[in-house]
Amino acid sequence: MKLYSFSNGLGVSFFLILASNVLAAPVAMQEAVTHEQLVLVRSKSDHLDPMKLLAETQGADPSVVNRPKSLLDQSDIISFGNFATLVPKRAILQIPKNLAGRIQIKPGVTIQSWSDFFAANRGWITTVEVSRTQAEGNAPIAEETATRISKSSNLIVATYLGGPISVLPIKVAVDKNSKISKP
Repeated sequence: MKLYSFSNGLGVSFFLILASNVLAAPVAMQEAVTHEQLVLVRSKSDHLDPMKLLAETQGADPSVVNRPKSLLDQSDIISFGNFATLVPKRAILQIPKNLAGRIQIKPGVTIQSWSDFFAANRGWITTVEVSRTQAEGNAPIAEETATRISKSSNLIVATYLGGPISVLPIKVAVDKNSKISKP
């Protein structure tokens, strides 16, 4: 065991204990893999390739059929001054006549995130927090909230957990017990 002392000129000494005999472990040596061994392993893996056993799918290519729409086609644009933001279609619940000109994009605007744009424009944008079932159209928006929306002079945006969300129309429940008489 060896004991070394290092000083940094400030009078502080650091001691380093080296125990070379205790820490050193024997290293096991092994032969390098030959080219022939690599070729054998590769040929075995080719025979066991699970992708070769996979059947080819039939029908239309889903990557062609279900192409996503463009972001702008799925969004409404709210702009004011030199800034704009994107919100999902059907997220805007009310557009007052005096604010209708702000639902468009103008050349040269800078796109901002919803949170930044909303923080800068809280004076004329109001949010209404909706539940997931309300956004899916499975539950109506409360009557007092709907009344408040209709009386507001602000642009109303539906949000879920603080972010804008589309609100689908209320789904009409079909009563299976009712009989429809045909003439």
